[in-house]
Amino acid sequence: MADDDAPRPLRPREPRPLIVHWAIDAAVVFLLTVVVAIFLGAALITIAIAAVIAGVFLAPWTRSLEARGLARRAEQAGNPTSSDTQ
Repeated sequence: MADDDAPRPLRPREPRPLIVHWAIDAAVVFLLTVVVAIFLGAALITIAIAAVIAGVFLAPWTRSLEARGLARRAEQAGNPTSSDTQ
């Protein structure tokens, strides 16, 4: 790929707020467990409460993963000689 055809690097940004991670993590946990939990006879409200609680514990971890990924992306944008150009 010629240098003129290379895509522009994405702009640097901060990780999304913790509340966003909490909401997404809770939704993912809910969707992953709802079918099995209902099959086992759990109430929908119980599943939702468990998902919200799990989201509280998962949100800091997923936010730190996003921060690491964004830092790696910014580092690679500053280093034009990456592994795919060698």
